[in-house]
Amino acid sequence: MSNAILYRMPSGIPGDVSRPSMSTTETGFFNPSNPFPAYGLPGKIVSGQFVPLAANDPASVVYGFLVRPYPTTGANASDPLGTAVPPTSGPCNILRRGYMTVLNVAGTPALDGQVYSRIASPSSPTFIGDIEAAAVAGDTIEINATFMNAGDASGNVEIGYNI
Repeated sequence: MSNAILYRMPSGIPGDVSRPSMSTTETGFFNPSNPFPAYGLPGKIVSGQFVPLAANDPASVVYGFLVRPYPTTGANASDPLGTAVPPTSGPCNILRRGYMTVLNVAGTPALDGQVYSRIASPSSPTFIGDIEAAAVAGDTIEINATFMNAGDASGNVEIGYNI
């Protein structure tokens, strides 16, 4: 199988640390009863475990972003890039500071634009914890992150978190 990039190279894969030498990651542990739906989402620490944001969480609880390991192993090892579902238990990597590719699901990201995460009124295509480029009063929180580019046609975009 080969890939041909005809117009523009993809911005990245959600959850990938895009500038490793400028980033800080640490190990955390998943909570099997509260799994992440995807990589590259913000999370919080609850009882010593890293879990996704929940409805009506304040911005102050955001601890970091879930990092996609490379190579992906286990049951998801053969998933196409960008579609792997995180495991439900065991250790995980958390981006505490640095640059990462995330999936923007709403709004149009721009260089130095504010990053938001949905915490209320989930409906397709936006769900709790999703990354958005536009504030929605009462439905999103402002994350301590900015967009580093406009992203690609699939919504993948680099952010700078806690920089």
